[in-house]
Amino acid sequence: MAENLFFVDSEKLSEKALEKKHRLEQDPSSRRDHMAYMEGMERIDSTIRDKVIAEMNQYDYEKYTDADVRRALNSERCTVEDLKALLSPAALPYLEQMARKAKTETSKHFGNTVYLFTPLYIANYCENYCIYCGFNCYNDIRRKKLSYEEIEKEMRVIADSGIEEILILTGESRTKSDVTYIGEACKLAAKYFRNVGLEIYPVNTEEYRYLHECGADYVTVFQETYDSDKYETLHLLGHKRVFPYRFDAQERALMGGMRGVGFSALLGLSDFRKDALASALHVYYLQRKYPQAEYSLSCPRLRPIINNDRINPLDVHEKELCQILCAYRIFLPFVGITVSSREQKHFRDGIIKIAATKVSAGVSTGIGDHESKYKGEETTDGGDEQFEISDGRSFDEMYRDVTGEGLQPVLNDYVYV
Repeated sequence: MAENLFFVDSEKLSEKALEKKHRLEQDPSSRRDHMAYMEGMERIDSTIRDKVIAEMNQYDYEKYTDADVRRALNSERCTVEDLKALLSPAALPYLEQMARKAKTETSKHFGNTVYLFTPLYIANYCENYCIYCGFNCYNDIRRKKLSYEEIEKEMRVIADSGIEEILILTGESRTKSDVTYIGEACKLAAKYFRNVGLEIYPVNTEEYRYLHECGADYVTVFQETYDSDKYETLHLLGHKRVFPYRFDAQERALMGGMRGVGFSALLGLSDFRKDALASALHVYYLQRKYPQAEYSLSCPRLRPIINNDRINPLDVHEKELCQILCAYRIFLPFVGITVSSREQKHFRDGIIKIAATKVSAGVSTGIGDHESKYKGEETTDGGDEQFEISDGRSFDEMYRDVTGEGLQPVLNDYVYV
């Protein structure tokens, strides 16, 4: 990774904070062991992490040939070895064939449908120092935590637009956004939405059980990168630094009763082909262990953040992103694939006809500004955004455009009894 990829404006940090920040960046010995659990973190007995990391470390994608790719495309059932070929550079000339096969699998298992949802950030306080994230504790941004009244107001605005699925997000701060606070947000969401997702800091099994009882249906966790050595250099402070605890989050969520779990690497942080393989295998092995659950994958790429407009993904262009999504669909035909507003309109409009089954609409990554986005009313006390989005279409615009592509927008397909 280029040395100048990340830059944080430090002018407004206190001298003491600035000193600690520089020490964390320059002196690896000042950081906690990223493989050691912190107090209160639950350990579970699982072999999945070892399997995934071993497969990823052994993956030599340069060895795959045209013949390997053709074999994978002609296979009736895509094996792990076939997936490795489809993710390799040798598969790029076969992208059109991959897209056709992916489209066939998508149509077979999901029909002509595309699910719509929107994220709601309820707080942007964070206790981690992740150098690529706009919420990181050393980034000088406007911080805000919504009150319960403000959360419900935001939810009413979103629900009035017609959206029936919401994804609740926070910065990773147990101090400012504790589990009870998130649980109360879930209870409010259950009043307005048919499907409630969470993208929060990882928690223990019983905490996931509590959040499920409060109304949460599924949990998404970004591993960011499955390369633990690179992970150590990117996550310098906070609970997120603990690699194995984060890795096992989805399994703890399933143990806690969640109906579904989502997975992702943030493509561009490390070797994207290895991260893509690890993400798919993480789903694959958990699916075999917990076949009753719903699974989803997403492929977000790095985006610029406040105080750092130079953050961009390394070598992950739209062609490579399309390759990954097609490989995912061929390997995991029953798994949902989400493409977020990080990507541009033309890419999202194209990929929903091939491999993706879910897209966000009416998106804001800031705190407390949906009323201004949806109704044009000014908001002056909101919190800053986590990253810049590329596709700012409203729910109505997205619904119309999905229909215009000959697809059926779906808001909810659950029947509650």
